[in-house]
Amino acid sequence: MTPNWNRLFRKIHYWGALLISLPTLIIITTGIILHLKKNIDWIQPPTRDSNINDQLTISFDNILSTATKAENANIKNWNDIARLDVRPDIGIVKVKAKNNWEVQIDTYTGNIVQVAYRRSDIIEDIHDGSWFHKNFKNWLFLPAGIFLLILWITGVYMIFLPYIVKSNKKKLKNKFN
Repeated sequence: MTPNWNRLFRKIHYWGALLISLPTLIIITTGIILHLKKNIDWIQPPTRDSNINDQLTISFDNILSTATKAENANIKNWNDIARLDVRPDIGIVKVKAKNNWEVQIDTYTGNIVQVAYRRSDIIEDIHDGSWFHKNFKNWLFLPAGIFLLILWITGVYMIFLPYIVKSNKKKLKNKFN
């Protein structure tokens, strides 16, 4: 007995869409927000200009001591820092604190250029599912993404199926005429 591919794909498409609707909604919504992160300061603070100079004169010790002056960032030592993003071409080092505050420091003068809250990392964690639980990323959002690909494939099949059937009927009709 040959399987009815049309019926099977419709069932997969129907139930699969229902199963992955919430994770897919989260992925799409946060993806749109992340797409706009360079355009909306609320999502990610813009990188400020500084005194661009050929030499980076600030040391790691200076970066830490300057970052501790930003009260909102609540940086006391290196353990409070999640990462440094050094931009020598524009003379800025971004110090991202573990509490998601970002301190931008001029690499020539060592002055604080900007202190702002950075939401893009939280939105990225929501986007990939790791914000909800450490296992959601691989056990819910990854399968949802894979099933979304399957929905796309079955959807494309269902779009072209009527054209394939019509073409086959036409060939069959021409064969017997």
